[in-house]
Amino acid sequence: MAQDSQGSRDSRHSRLPVVVVGAGPFGLATAAWLGAGGTTTRVFGEPMETWRTHMPDGMFLKSVPAASSISAPGDGHRFADFRAERGRPPVGDTYPIPVEEFIAYGHWFQKRLVPDVERTAVREVRRADGGFAVSLDSGVDVAARAVVVATGLVAYAHRPAGLTPLAAAGLASHTCDHQDLAAFAGRRVAVVGAGQSALESAALLHEAGAEPVVIARTRALLFGDPPPTDRPAARSWPDRLLKPGSALGPGWSLFAVSRGPAAYRRLPRPVRAHFLRTVLGPSGAWWLRDRVDGRFPVLCAHRLVGARQEDGAVRLEAEDTAGRRDVLRTDHVLAATGYRVDVERIPVLEPALRASVRTWPGGAPVLSAGCESSVPGLYFTGLAAAPAFGPLLRFVHGTTFAAPRVAASVAASAAGAEEGGER
Repeated sequence: MAQDSQGSRDSRHSRLPVVVVGAGPFGLATAAWLGAGGTTTRVFGEPMETWRTHMPDGMFLKSVPAASSISAPGDGHRFADFRAERGRPPVGDTYPIPVEEFIAYGHWFQKRLVPDVERTAVREVRRADGGFAVSLDSGVDVAARAVVVATGLVAYAHRPAGLTPLAAAGLASHTCDHQDLAAFAGRRVAVVGAGQSALESAALLHEAGAEPVVIARTRALLFGDPPPTDRPAARSWPDRLLKPGSALGPGWSLFAVSRGPAAYRRLPRPVRAHFLRTVLGPSGAWWLRDRVDGRFPVLCAHRLVGARQEDGAVRLEAEDTAGRRDVLRTDHVLAATGYRVDVERIPVLEPALRASVRTWPGGAPVLSAGCESSVPGLYFTGLAAAPAFGPLLRFVHGTTFAAPRVAASVAASAAGAEEGGER
């Protein structure tokens, strides 16, 4: 009798929904694959919210159009299909995608494949009754047998500790804090960083009438090379052998990390950390060079060594490799200092649940081949999975790897629960 009761509980548990927290590209792709496999799924969040509220107006995607489609279990849902339905011509590698167009594509994808997104925020996820309880802003609790964390990148924004007092005074911020950089028109802004976010933000600031200065640790600003053709297949064979094409661009290292995320996960952690840091290191897209070179001051090979408020503005000290210091006075500091995955910084996970997740030094979750954490039924996708599977998971194209893997792992877990119930 006890065995029948246990079997009944296992069967009921396997039929509970899987909850996806977040409705950006990774959350939508995961939900689409789960739904195609027959898994009851509930998705919470505002579709494309991070892209709409934390990316600056006027931004362009660094990914080429062929690598900017959200993964779907069937045909007809690529970025190219979206453009065709809107009556727009095909585009190739020389077309930078405006962020507004990509957001529209994300909404189009959501309406077609994940129409039942519930536009309410998740307040907390905690363990309960062998599964999870998901508390919503509406005050309702939802029982779930599994939870997929697809909350995007904002929680992981790296904000240098030395800028904390300035941030508290409203004199410093992270690039993800701004949707409209035109608000800085007429003001002096120091942009810290040398990657795409730093260089594009500086360009947008300059074009909006602000006075940016870039402070970069790198010895020189780097930009990608413009594609030799609009279509990768049109490249010559010698060129394709020397630099094989990939979703992340041409080159053997990019080819390896974009084609082999599963193998990447098996590398020693220091090797993975090295690749994550150096492959696609700080650089700007090829189309950004003309909007940066000669347009505003750039201090290369400099690092910030001092920052303080002075007479309502900011006094910065930047030191070069020879130990010489430059003093800059600016109205605001914009940190384009990237993102660092740390489970402790995910506010929707209750503290006890966060503490239960096994992590690598630095806080990134240790994940199985199916993106499952050490807490059974708790999955991470998107940027949170990049330390495990590589740089591909930083880009929209990473949905082609992560979404079907998560769906397959969830389905396998459900099948195991059903078998346990039958026994």
